[in-house]
Amino acid sequence: MSDRIQQSPANDSTREVSKNLPAVGLVATESNAEWIAAEILRIHSRAHQAIVTAAVDADLQALTFARWLDAEVVLPSGNWAEADSPRERLQLFAKEAGYPGLLYHGEEDGSVNLPASRDALKNTEKFTVDAQLEPVTEADPTVMVGIPAYNEAATIGTVVESAKNYADTVLVVDDGSTDDTVEVAAAAGATVYEHDRNVGYGGALNSIFDQADRGDADYLVILDADGQHDPSDIPELIEQQQESGAEVVIGNRFDEDADTEMPLYRRFGLFAVNLMTNLSLGILRPTKQISDTQSGFRAYSTEAISSLAEDNSIGDHMDASTNILYHAHSNGYQVVEVPTTIDYDVEASNNLGPVEHGLTLVGNIIRTVEREHPIMLLGVPGVSCVLMGFVFTYFTMFNYLQSGSFPLGYALASTTFTIIGILASFTGIILHSLELYRK
Repeated sequence: MSDRIQQSPANDSTREVSKNLPAVGLVATESNAEWIAAEILRIHSRAHQAIVTAAVDADLQALTFARWLDAEVVLPSGNWAEADSPRERLQLFAKEAGYPGLLYHGEEDGSVNLPASRDALKNTEKFTVDAQLEPVTEADPTVMVGIPAYNEAATIGTVVESAKNYADTVLVVDDGSTDDTVEVAAAAGATVYEHDRNVGYGGALNSIFDQADRGDADYLVILDADGQHDPSDIPELIEQQQESGAEVVIGNRFDEDADTEMPLYRRFGLFAVNLMTNLSLGILRPTKQISDTQSGFRAYSTEAISSLAEDNSIGDHMDASTNILYHAHSNGYQVVEVPTTIDYDVEASNNLGPVEHGLTLVGNIIRTVEREHPIMLLGVPGVSCVLMGFVFTYFTMFNYLQSGSFPLGYALASTTFTIIGILASFTGIILHSLELYRK
């Protein structure tokens, strides 16, 4: 044996390998100890011998693992030449040890495809060939369905059973229900996360995002617990997310392909809320606007799940859907929509009346615009008021010079518009400056 190679002691009684098969050469580095150990176990389980050397002249943790697992360990001696590569070192040892060939794997990941590597060795006259690797197969993405629920015992079981056909995990967040929602959801096969008290729709969504983030879900789809949403649409949302790369996909009730019969009063109210939401987001072009800003049927990517789980500004109540869109907009997320079916012929589809719900949404939009876009909410109207004040001032002076009498009405209008305009403009500028400083 050459004095340039040192061999670790091998315990032949504990290793069932054959010298009639080619050995597999591996290269240890400072960072691949776990991979070395796993690959040695795999190689030995298939009756091949693993020979491990080091990329540097050091006894690394990977080499220690190799000794424990009865692999042949080859270390360079103190007088080894720079030209002596790990491949040459492993080949020399394999020849002297009597192996019929060497399957060299110098990468830090991947597993050797032993049958394919042996075939490659047979088809060449060389003693050493680069090992053929197992094809890399990506794991199927995991889909979690999240369902916020409050006193939905009558419908939650059916929703969970249907959603299970399209998801790896169905998570029901019970928001302090006083009925049998928890028991029915668990019996249907859902994982149930319970709130001690009712904190609202947004609070349930916050818990869903947090649990999805902890569970490393690739996709999260939110469904209503009352049976309005059709779980069979879940694959379409996920497919659209995969194709577009969008962080948020919304089930759109207003798409021409959507099969939704919406009451006229609800359609009119949502049209107004959609318009206000898009304006508050600064989306002015109709082709870029979100058609259904209040749809609760949405899919979220891993990135969106993680950022939403950390966002404490998502409200607890029904305005959370709008707050999530503000979050997506501020983070530069892409939002796309797909047509969906909504069934409004269900009992107690909304805990809030339409008027109360609408006022809640409008109030949230106004507060958000005031916080995020004070120039638009206060500055622009303020400047308009100042201009109107100038117009009434002109009429006041014109009438006084023409008739000699002072038009009190024009003067009061001029003063009122000018003062309100100046106050609104300066308030908008101050709020805008504070927002810039906060960012």
